[in-house]
Amino acid sequence: MARRLKKSKKNNQNTSTKTGKSFGRAAVIGLFGGLFWGLMGLICHLLHFSSVGPSLIFSPFRLGAWKHQIGGQFLAIAAIALISVPLALVYQLLLSAFKSIWVGIAFGLLLWCIVFLALQPFIPKLSPVNHLGVNTLTTTLCLFALYGLFIGYSIAFEMEEASNKESYPNT
Repeated sequence: MARRLKKSKKNNQNTSTKTGKSFGRAAVIGLFGGLFWGLMGLICHLLHFSSVGPSLIFSPFRLGAWKHQIGGQFLAIAAIALISVPLALVYQLLLSAFKSIWVGIAFGLLLWCIVFLALQPFIPKLSPVNHLGVNTLTTTLCLFALYGLFIGYSIAFEMEEASNKESYPNT
């Protein structure tokens, strides 16, 4: 009986440790996903593929003209990276059970709809979708879809690796 209790406690501790590790890995995936795709958004903005850059995140706030300069853009990328951490955790909690790349792409497109459709009235510098232009729409849709794909695929890969380690503990 005492052995069973010890074994049960040990299994509970291992489960909570694995869950903590997977949430930590999802947070790191979110952080680096936000950094990388925010930087890609800045590059697309600087190359005039998109009329909106990462500093769009600061648009609702009166921060001065510096937010549209390069320093403000990099600070916006850092803010996007921080916001990406809880987004990756939400993805892991709600969508990690689905084993398809399309779920990640749909997650990114849902985020695009939230930013460009639902939050558009609250973002003063963001034009309505029908006034953004084909280049901006195409570029931002692709960036958000690729961001969602990155988050989804990376989390799915980490979950698969963790399950393989459970199956083959000596490898």
